[in-house]
Amino acid sequence: MFHLYDFLIYCMITAYTPGANNLLSMSNAIRLGYRRSLRFNFGILAGFAAVMVLCMIFSAVLYQLLPKIKIVMQVLGAVYMLYLAWKVWKSSADLHTENGKEASFLSGMILQFANPKIYIYAITAISLYILPVYHSPWAMVGFTAILTLIGASGSFMWALLGSAFCKILAKHTKLVNLVMALLLIYCAIALFL
Repeated sequence: MFHLYDFLIYCMITAYTPGANNLLSMSNAIRLGYRRSLRFNFGILAGFAAVMVLCMIFSAVLYQLLPKIKIVMQVLGAVYMLYLAWKVWKSSADLHTENGKEASFLSGMILQFANPKIYIYAITAISLYILPVYHSPWAMVGFTAILTLIGASGSFMWALLGSAFCKILAKHTKLVNLVMALLLIYCAIALFL
């Protein structure tokens, strides 16, 4: 059975917590304005799509070749979610990063191939939520698109909210971090239910 809510909670938290994409998108929007930061974000979207396709193929092949890998992926996925919950809980409100580079499409795209967060995001979501239930190529294409759109949407949102987002988070950092950490713990536990 596909656990839609667990899948969406995991994807949204992973997409919207601070990471290279989100912090650089916010920094570029603060420095350049939202409009001038868009080409960087579209680069993120293009790179994200390429990485999602690669991760979907890798996970599907691995899953078919090693059917017993499910329990290993569940354990590794749960450990990663608990680690992410810990990092979210302990993260600070200091989200300002300054980067002197221009916000280009190519830099946003290349960043995706060096960003471990999206590889882990993709392989965890694919191996724990999608592959145990869906096997058709069309389902894989659809979920690749969904993972791409959800994952890349975080950088667009962080760019859009820019410095206002930092001020809101700074005021309520501990509460926001606690809620996200508890939701990740729930996702880790739900993998075994």
